[in-house]
Amino acid sequence: MFSTGQLIFAGLFVIAFIIVMIFSYRKDTRLHKKYYKGSIYVLIGFIVFILLLFFIKTQLNH
Repeated sequence: MFSTGQLIFAGLFVIAFIIVMIFSYRKDTRLHKKYYKGSIYVLIGFIVFILLLFFIKTQLNH
């Protein structure tokens, strides 16, 4: 399906992309703490909402 060269390129690209993302996130850590304080509650809200929808779906199917 993919040649060996394509697979090697894809693997190296993914590794390089992850390294750059980690470097960028660490560089902006102070800004994240300042501007995104409390965003964890939004994430928790989304997770609870998705779990609630999943629970309702499973209950309606039984």
